[in-house]
Amino acid sequence: MNKTKIIVVEDNIVYCEYVCNMLSREGYRNMKAYHLSTAKKHLQQATDNDIVVADLRLPDGSGIDLLCWMRKEGKMQPFIIMTDYAEVNTAVESMKLGSIDYIPKQLVEDKLVPLIRSILKERQAGQRRMPVFAREGSAFQKIMHRIRLVAATDMSVMIFGENGTGKEHIAHLLHDKSKRAGKPFVAVDCGSLSKELAPSAFFGHVKGAFTGADNAKKGYFHEAEGGTLFLDEVGNLALETQQMLLRAIQERRYRPVGDKADRNFNVRIIAATNEDLEVAVNEKRFRQDLLYRLHDFGITVPPLRDCQEDIMPLAEFFRDMANRELECSVSGFSSEARKALLTHAWPGNVRELRQKVMGAVLQAQEGVVMKEHLELAVTKPTSTVSFALRNDAEDKERILRALKQANGNRSVAAELLGIGRTTLYSKLEEYGLKYKFKQS
Repeated sequence: MNKTKIIVVEDNIVYCEYVCNMLSREGYRNMKAYHLSTAKKHLQQATDNDIVVADLRLPDGSGIDLLCWMRKEGKMQPFIIMTDYAEVNTAVESMKLGSIDYIPKQLVEDKLVPLIRSILKERQAGQRRMPVFAREGSAFQKIMHRIRLVAATDMSVMIFGENGTGKEHIAHLLHDKSKRAGKPFVAVDCGSLSKELAPSAFFGHVKGAFTGADNAKKGYFHEAEGGTLFLDEVGNLALETQQMLLRAIQERRYRPVGDKADRNFNVRIIAATNEDLEVAVNEKRFRQDLLYRLHDFGITVPPLRDCQEDIMPLAEFFRDMANRELECSVSGFSSEARKALLTHAWPGNVRELRQKVMGAVLQAQEGVVMKEHLELAVTKPTSTVSFALRNDAEDKERILRALKQANGNRSVAAELLGIGRTTLYSKLEEYGLKYKFKQS
């Protein structure tokens, strides 16, 4: 019997009963809570297997209040927000705090059970989903807009970005917000597939298809049926494999190795690459016709150095995560550590930031992270950071953003902007900001 229990926190008794009955019909045990206080009592007895589904508005608080309390108490059960209201900002805030997703109540019947199935499938596969951090910088807001545009379609999406920028995370978001959310998400590391192994890996094989094929094997297309097939670093595929993949995508069918019949498939394909595939096409390393098939819609994930406003929120997010995982009690970052984080080039992007913060928290154990705990190599940015001044219309906004990230420290802000302090002071006076921020 499934050990998972769904705790439904909803003050509308009729609607709470409706949701619980729906869950019961699907075979899920559930428990009702009409108030925040009751939910807290239930959660004191809850196990890690349980899932919380909470209304945004409650008589004695909110779903956000419950989520904050849970995370403060170290309760990391998956958390899903339901709302009657078009309160996107509040829903995004819940995801920033670690909720799995939010669902408008009018879509609960269609979305809730598939989302729960998806959570349980990942759990059974031994995959622990990292809490979602909703990046609020302008670059990522544009990415989220593009995700919302294309998620509900079956268009193939190509995700571009350097290593460590989180391309697979974007692919997961696309899948989770699509009509395929309750179906499998299968990720393929294209760099690990030789041209000899690729046919069996993608399409499977029948028993006896070749020497050593003692049992039949299902391929990636079969595993992803109804869901999403994610081709990570697709530029690494051999040309022979590209041809094979192109034919399957064009015809929407494939043949397992050694079989005598074709099989149809229904998968949505998302691909990712860290290189310019147009260059690869010109150099005859990548098929242009396959690129056209994979690139119905494109999303470019910017490097971390171009998203300065996300660095400290991400660092704080990883600090909280490290405290929980490593059982530490680090409260923040020293001013020198903050400056180091904000001015580092981050060639490894978000992946490098997470690794450095985790290591720093482990060393610090408690108190604050010092600059030396971060163990950052002395590097210069390889390109101008996103705060660099570009034209008169954008200057003021960028200066204010840089000063905010630097906690008013003009020296650090000038470094972020890629200008000298004298130039920054002149700009502050020009825009009437001279006395808004303290001298440093």
